[in-house]
Amino acid sequence: MSLTEKPQSSPEREAYYEKIARQDYSALWNVLSGIITPTPKSECVPHLWEFAPARELLMEAGELITAKEAERRVLILENPGMRGQSRITTSLYAGLQLVLPGEVAPAHRHSQSALRFVMDGGGACTAVNGERTIMQEGDFVITPPWAWHDHGNESDRPMIWMDGLDIPMLSFFDASFAEGLGEDMQAITTPTGDALARYGANMLPVDFEKQGLASPLFNYPYARTREALETMRRRDEWDPCHGLKMRYVNPVDGGWAMPTIAPFVQLLPKGFKTAGYRSTDATVFSVIEGTGRTTIGDTTFHWKPKDIFVMPSWHKVVHEADEDAVLFSYSDRVAQQKLGIWREQRDAD
Repeated sequence: MSLTEKPQSSPEREAYYEKIARQDYSALWNVLSGIITPTPKSECVPHLWEFAPARELLMEAGELITAKEAERRVLILENPGMRGQSRITTSLYAGLQLVLPGEVAPAHRHSQSALRFVMDGGGACTAVNGERTIMQEGDFVITPPWAWHDHGNESDRPMIWMDGLDIPMLSFFDASFAEGLGEDMQAITTPTGDALARYGANMLPVDFEKQGLASPLFNYPYARTREALETMRRRDEWDPCHGLKMRYVNPVDGGWAMPTIAPFVQLLPKGFKTAGYRSTDATVFSVIEGTGRTTIGDTTFHWKPKDIFVMPSWHKVVHEADEDAVLFSYSDRVAQQKLGIWREQRDAD
């Protein structure tokens, strides 16, 4: 008997297993090697979604159903190893949302945390708890749990962004709640830019009291992010496994920007090849700038701007940049760290 092998079978044992099954029992020794594994075991597999064909499919959907009728006109990025489960990793969801000029995705709220990463277009808006923000390509936008939110597009271009949510995580805990506002758009009670001014300048109101676990700064503009990366690259402090990798933080306490989802951005300079790396947090990547390739286990993906790919848990990953490249990514690392189960291996073979 070991953690990797099942005990041998016999007629007497099989009869016993049938007997206990009728009373809603099962034998741990028959399943132990499958539920407590020496290394992570998952149905999640590496995969890449090219943006160009995804955009064509979204635009076709735009001719079939309105944003209001659909509630959210989204194509789910289903991991090929978990089809029909609305998952891109074991614990996370990803989708591509389209809002056409003049459309509104109606106001609702839910217990799931959500991020928006703007892929294509600019000038559309999202409103969160009474404040509207204008979104541009590369912006990272947060919808905290149970926050009213709606999306509108007053620009003259279609707007596409990636949605990242912790839907599978909340489903596992049976903790999903949702409701609609009954109106297309919520009332705007706060001037645009208020959150950025109030929380995004290394200051807080003197009488600030923390509410919830998500960052009160809900739009992280890409222009600021890119400037920070360029400033950091002058120090030439390249991490061998990540290039220059930063995490989005909550300005209130310096912790993660979201309670269950960990968002990152990283810069890989031209010609840079990372050392092998693996970690327990399966990760979704979106290419902002540049071209290159990523090898995940035995699979190599060639990527370009706006492509999306996924790295399963505990798979060795190596990135190579053909030109300066910037990658946005998100994982469940923050949740794993809070539970004390996150693990990494640098210079992985």
